[in-house]
Amino acid sequence: MGLLKVQKDGPVTTLTIDRAETMNPLGAPGDGDEFAAACTAINRDMETRCVILTGAGRAFSAGGDIKAMRDKSGTFGGTPPAISDGYRDNIHMMLRALHGLRVPVIAAVNGPAIGLGCDVACLADIRIASEKAKFGVTFLKLGIIPGDGGTWILPRVIGMSRAAELFYTGDVIDAETAREWGLVSRVVPHSDLMDEARALADRIAAQPPHSLRQSKMLLRQGQQVGYDTALEMAANTQAMMHMTEDHAEGVAALIEKRTPDFKGE
Repeated sequence: MGLLKVQKDGPVTTLTIDRAETMNPLGAPGDGDEFAAACTAINRDMETRCVILTGAGRAFSAGGDIKAMRDKSGTFGGTPPAISDGYRDNIHMMLRALHGLRVPVIAAVNGPAIGLGCDVACLADIRIASEKAKFGVTFLKLGIIPGDGGTWILPRVIGMSRAAELFYTGDVIDAETAREWGLVSRVVPHSDLMDEARALADRIAAQPPHSLRQSKMLLRQGQQVGYDTALEMAANTQAMMHMTEDHAEGVAALIEKRTPDFKGE
């Protein structure tokens, strides 16, 4: 059964985790390949300037497939080395693909985002939550650890102390607490979630595509490198941006007091 529903509408592509009848579990065999194919296509499509990631039905994603864990099947079956390879070759492929998207990603969290589902949401650049959203990293309650790199992801979003609290207790927090903790940017009425996400995506998509992609790259790299390296990267990238037609258009539009028309040139 397929995982993703892909819908392109102008410069915005929406990826919907589409297993609504089982609260959108992740990690079935083939999920990594499907995510990788979708994200590779988006990266190669210069018309796409922003991605919205959401879930079908009442959940964003309830995380790993509990029944597969019980039955020790699929990614969660076999010997310990086989399970390790299942994570590397499937779950990690999915996460790497999402993390490797070159355009901004908005997670429109429509309901529970638990375990792997929470960490997937945290790989987005921006998170908007429905009032029905909930967040938790409940791995320890299942007698396992965050096998998806969540111990790297979550502290970068909400800080070490709060990430540790969530990991060690397995607590699930509501949307307002998530907003207070900086896990999401805003909480909106459930019925308005996708409209709010699309309005934000349209504002992002109005930016020049090359500068937009390079800004995302610099934001990501800025979390890993020293200040001197960040400055050098900025100088070199900026030199390239000064040579683009979009830069000339932006300057002209500002001087002429009109809305710029960026074409990715």
